[in-house]
Amino acid sequence: MANKKVAVMQPYVFPYIGYFQLIQSVDTFVFYDDVNFIKKGWINRNNLLINKEKQIVTFPCKGISQNKEIREIEINKDDKAYQKIIRTIELAYKGAPYFENIFPLIETVIVSDNLTISELAVSSIEAVMEYLEIPKNFKLSSDSHSNSKGQPRADRLIAITKSEGGSNYINAAGGIELYDKADFEKHGIELQFLMPELPEYKQWGDSFVPGLSIIDILMFNDVPSVQAMLNNYSLI
Repeated sequence: MANKKVAVMQPYVFPYIGYFQLIQSVDTFVFYDDVNFIKKGWINRNNLLINKEKQIVTFPCKGISQNKEIREIEINKDDKAYQKIIRTIELAYKGAPYFENIFPLIETVIVSDNLTISELAVSSIEAVMEYLEIPKNFKLSSDSHSNSKGQPRADRLIAITKSEGGSNYINAAGGIELYDKADFEKHGIELQFLMPELPEYKQWGDSFVPGLSIIDILMFNDVPSVQAMLNNYSLI
């Protein structure tokens, strides 16, 4: 495939729309599951609209450590906080225009037999893309690219892109401070950064609350509208 685009990103549970725009921008998306877990990051946390306010919901995990890989961190399904998440989402969004479509999807993911936070996150993302009827080529770095572990950060991304036959590597905007386009160009790869355009849409009240999980967008928008949102970004 000419100009094949590749992105690599840690798996997050029901991430915000910018994450899905990154998926949409590429041909192959690699879940970076064999890198260290980030405490108080967004791997196992997200923002939801609860009582018309932005609130963080956390998926409890066992033995959280930044010395463990994401794929090694187990979900703590015995924690009452985990068991309450489904009910929290139900109460927060019951009555939303697309609740009847989206709530069963969320519930299925949360009560699934996934054991690790990585498995849960990947399942959540794949379920959303399936609901949106957007086929994508997903891979796990631990499965497909374990041979490049241990390399410096940029070198490994270059190695993964080349291994996937990619000519373009797309990174989230936060990587602008981390990666140099010249380093990628030396290997025949064009590095670009995705700048998300985050839409406003009708929620419960007159004022819009930004920065929420894809769950919020799916609850208030139909499939064609969300599909359009996923294409609303720029590459620099």
